Amino acid sequence: MIECAKETIIDGGNRVRLLGYHSLQSLERARGLVTLIHGWEGSSDSTYVLSTGKHLYDRGYDIFRLNLRDHGNSHHLNEGLFHGALIEETFQAVYNISRLSENRPYYVIGFSLGGNFALRIALKQSSSRIENLKHIISISPALDPYKATLSIDASLAIYRYYFLNKWKGSLRKKQLLFPDRYDFHDILTMKTCMALTEAIMLYYPDFKSYREYFNQYTLLGDVFANLSVPVTIIASEDDPIVTIDDIHGLRESRYLDISLQAYGGHCGFLDFSPYYCWYEREIEQIFRQSEEAV
Repeated sequence: MIECAKETIIDGGNRVRLLGYHSLQSLERARGLVTLIHGWEGSSDSTYVLSTGKHLYDRGYDIFRLNLRDHGNSHHLNEGLFHGALIEETFQAVYNISRLSENRPYYVIGFSLGGNFALRIALKQSSSRIENLKHIISISPALDPYKATLSIDASLAIYRYYFLNKWKGSLRKKQLLFPDRYDFHDILTMKTCMALTEAIMLYYPDFKSYREYFNQYTLLGDVFANLSVPVTIIASEDDPIVTIDDIHGLRESRYLDISLQAYGGHCGFLDFSPYYCWYEREIEQIFRQSEEAV
């Protein structure tokens, strides 16, 4: 999958450009196209993205690994900063990727924050349809980003260190590329993800506060009542980042299926005998059922 991947710049509208990698089947016509969206401070080369992509590529699907703004090696493509509420450019990019499938079945898989984006793409289907979109999979989605940020800070120190280190590194790249616009010297001293979120609001003038910002992509309660495309949420009860009460609190919908496991952590779901990632086979089965139903 990696060897045949073609680097591709995708139009996100309003002069936004997003970076991705498109892997086409070489020997036969693909069964469909799958777009993979990584989590916060992940990338198209994150292990879980590569593993899932390889599993589905080996089973006949074309793969597109999309980087959200300022993720992977894409900081230079846009002057504006990434934030979690940037659904319009992400939806437009996903729509444009769907057109690469030549009307074959199209699927979107998102992980963590990418799972939140995938769910919002599903919600936008009621107003801006992607005609060949057959199913959306959301793995360990951050439904309440405010609580997820608090969970990162309150969980094992390694989680907080990992995300803070990655985020600060991303901001340093942005400052180096656009020194006339960004000076993060003071805010890079913050010791928690929540403190850094509050401090960086200065660069997000569209939001009055960090709570208003988080509310823009909070997905709770009956938000999925009017879904018009099949969606599967895969989550675990032992997730240290996503509060299980948020999953239980979602209102049922004919298009929403929740696969809740006792164990799996955050985007983990590993079996060790034999060693494999459980949700990869689950996703393959979901796709087959979708294709058989057509």
